[in-house]
Amino acid sequence: MKTTTLILGCGDIGTTLGQELLAAGQRVIGVRRQAGKLDGSGLEGVAADLGDAAALAELPDADILVYVVSADRFEEAAYRAAYPDGLKAILGEYGARQRPPKHVFFVSSTSVYAQQGGEVVDETSPTQPTGFSGQLMREAEQALIEHELPGTVVRFSGIYGPGRDRLIHQVGEGRIAPATPAMYSNRIHRDDCAGVLAHLIEQALAEEALHPLYLASDCEPAPLHEVMAWLAKQLKVEATETIQSPLRRRASKRCDNSRLLESGYRFRYPSYREGYAQVLREQGYLPATT
Repeated sequence: MKTTTLILGCGDIGTTLGQELLAAGQRVIGVRRQAGKLDGSGLEGVAADLGDAAALAELPDADILVYVVSADRFEEAAYRAAYPDGLKAILGEYGARQRPPKHVFFVSSTSVYAQQGGEVVDETSPTQPTGFSGQLMREAEQALIEHELPGTVVRFSGIYGPGRDRLIHQVGEGRIAPATPAMYSNRIHRDDCAGVLAHLIEQALAEEALHPLYLASDCEPAPLHEVMAWLAKQLKVEATETIQSPLRRRASKRCDNSRLLESGYRFRYPSYREGYAQVLREQGYLPATT
């Protein structure tokens, strides 16, 4: 009998993950408000509003749950509904079933860290988020970690990849972050997000011991100025404007992914150079005349 993975909030990352799991022989069901958006993906689509208890009761049983929901807007109420409230509802529903899942994964964010001075952070570092987004994400993490269902939180850093090219656009317009003070940034390619989850799912199904928390960021935290200068060189543009706050919320920390590497995961794009080179090639940002 095939393993069934249910991906809740099956958008870009969920679809990419689902296709990897399909290729590995699993049955994959993607849940989102508009299931038609999964047409052509190969995944089984189910339309459901995760805020509706009756809809949750109709969801099929699964061996693995992946909760990768995104808030539909950057507001406290939307974040509360998407993260702690939504995850708690899923845990309540599936925890009461006759055939509960073997493992639940919750996709979180490095926004739970408040460090701003270039500190190195890992899974043991203190989390004292000051903004509502980090606070609500942390509440959701704790709900899973404290629940009786076996669960793992995966904190992704800044996700980039096809369609996630804001930094490339900024550099293309001649804008760049200041060289000093150094503002460290952390990132992970969309395909590595899917790869990390597939890797941990495989380990859960093999009944290998998983940590309750993994920090998923690539192998090279780097000053944002350095990343943007590298992009400018690839795009053959000259920086003409320094922008003081190119990130939505100013932060500076260095994410240590040692625990993930020790689990056996190998990054497809170990640094921004390999990852952004792939995006530039795929999206056609490199000048056609060169």
